[in-house]
Parts: sequence; structure tokens; C-alpha cells
Amino acid sequence: MHAAIVGANGYAGMVLMRILLQHPEIKQVIPASRSLAGTGVQEYDPGLPAGSTALSAVAGRFVAPDSIMDYQPDAVFSALPHLVSADLCADLIGKVPLFDLSADFRLRSDDRFLAAYGQPRPQPDLQDRAAYGLVEWYRPELQQAELVACPGCYPTAVLLPLIPLLRHRMIQGTIVVNAMSGITGAGKKAATRLIFAERSENMEPYLAGRSHRHWNEIEQEIQRFWAAEENTDGASDSHDPHKAAEETANSSTPQLLFTPHLIPAKQGMLATTTIELSPQAPRDESALRQIIAEAYSDAPLVEVLPAGELPQTRSVRGTGRCRIGLQLEGDHLLLFSVIDNLYKGAAAQAVQAMNVRFGFPEDLGIPVAGEV
Repeated sequence: MHAAIVGANGYAGMVLMRILLQHPEIKQVIPASRSLAGTGVQEYDPGLPAGSTALSAVAGRFVAPDSIMDYQPDAVFSALPHLVSADLCADLIGKVPLFDLSADFRLRSDDRFLAAYGQPRPQPDLQDRAAYGLVEWYRPELQQAELVACPGCYPTAVLLPLIPLLRHRMIQGTIVVNAMSGITGAGKKAATRLIFAERSENMEPYLAGRSHRHWNEIEQEIQRFWAAEENTDGASDSHDPHKAAEETANSSTPQLLFTPHLIPAKQGMLATTTIELSPQAPRDESALRQIIAEAYSDAPLVEVLPAGELPQTRSVRGTGRCRIGLQLEGDHLLLFSVIDNLYKGAAAQAVQAMNVRFGFPEDLGIPVAGEV
């Protein structure tokens, strides 16, 4: 297989290169960047191995984005910015499977997209052709997808422990999420608030409550799984994104308050989610843990921790894994989840979706060993 990466010079694109260069099914990687076309890949990113045979098709250099089809890629990853990526997808859809790491196709509702991004969605005619790429819950859709909308990092960390409980109607009231992210979650753009002197030894909440763009994405999936469960009574296709009921909210649908925090770390993400248990939910921590563990019994990249153990970001840094812990406090359950925002929250999840799309083992080529 040949795989192209457009926007290979950003953080997510650089991680994509690292994963794909070591993927056993990828024989050639085509890195594309408008600003770096003709520049040596290792010259720009010394962390990559010199002389990789998987870069021989491009002579070890970045190419222009409009030339990637000359290399006959079997898959294209777009790591372009939001509101830009959609145009590339419009040019290539139907020619090659696309894996879009931007937010351009994550939100199914035009109104929700407008509220989140302050302008109408680009390429609205493509929205119905996009499959949401939270792999553990959308495998059937991904197997035939021509365009995959890879989830955001915060939604990935929050939704993985939450969805099993949503599907069993074990939540009521307001879901409260406090999440922390490394600085790479903000991308490579230059901004005063992201420089070392501002971030070192400093933590801050930002866009609290319902203000962050990812609030819309998380709430969309909460409503989708809640409404789908209501309308299918737990059928196996309860996550089908084409059911009209998914966007139906009613008075029983859990509400969401989401507050992200920037922390003085390069990468990594920790989400602490507090839920009020519904009357039918067991007040037994082991039973609740079993419900979540069973939901991921066939998910090689999700680990539910044993009683008394809570996850830490170091254990997943540089990996495509998510680790989940929980703690019962009376009628409330605390959920703790960690991912690497650049890996499971971006590049590794995109490769995981590619694996499903092409029939490879789901975790093929994805790093799984965290830091010592």
C-alpha cells in the first residue's frame, strides 16, 4: 500500500509519518506540504530515520499537495487545518479512501457546525458520505467508508468510558467533564499564550462550560447513543449514524458541562468525568467496571484498569491506547481516562480507522508501549 499525508509538517502529520513508516502494510509514504515542497523530510524533522526506503518514491522529500495522486496512493490522510481540509476531500472523494483529521466532517448538523466554528460548514454535500471515526463504536461504518471524520482528542478521551454507560441508560442529570491537555493540542501556531514562559509551571482552564468546540462533538455523540438506544432497545446497530433519532434530545437526555485545561506538558490528555447514576444503575463498582470492560472486550487499544488503579498520562504517551479507571462515590461515578492527544487523539486513531477500512488487524502498526 501507498499512503499520502497532506499537511505532513504539523504535529499530527509528523506523528502519522512515524506510524506509517513502520506500518508493515505501508510500502511507500507520500508526505505533502504546500510550504515545504522539495524540502528533505529529515531536514525538517530530524527525528525521522535517514534513508527510509518507504520514502524512496518521493526521494525523501515533501511533495506539493496537488501532486499526491501522481504517486497512486491507496489511502490519503488529511492533516490540514479545520475549514481547509474539506476542499481537499472534495477533490479526492471517490478516488481514494480519505481519513480527515480536521473537524470539517465530525458534526452532522449544519446548525451545530455553525455554532461551533462561526461559519457554515465547507463542502456540505459531502457530510452524508462521512463516517465518524471513533473506531471502537463505528467499525461497521468504517469498513466501507470513503471518507472518515477522525474524532477530536477531547471527545475521544471523554466518550470511550462514557458510551457503555449511555447505552445501558445508567446516567441521569448533568455529565461534568474536566479535562487536561498538553500544549500540542493547540497545534503549531505561534501565540503568546503558548510560549514557554507562559505555559511552564502554569495551568489554566479555558473555554469552560459549553464554550469549547469539542463540547458540540461530545454532546452530539451523547445524544446519538442515548436516542439510538431509546429507539432500538439495545439492538446491535444502536450506533448507526444514519438514524434520524440520533440527533433527537429529550428531557431525559443527559446534559454536558465540559471544561478543558492547558497543562505544562508537551502531549498527553487526562479526562475526569463525573456522572450521576440513574436509578437502574448498580451501586456496585465492580459491576460498573464489568459493564465498561465487556464493552471493550474486543478492543485491543482500550484497557479498563482493575479496582484501586487510576490511569496516568505517562503510561500512554506515544501510543494509540486509551486507559480507563473508575471510582464509585455513592450515587456518583468518577471516570478517569488517559490518551496521547497526538496518537489516540489524532494520528494513531486515523491509522486504526485505516486498518479497519482495509481489513487489517485493528492495532496493526500502532505503538502500544508507553514511557518508562
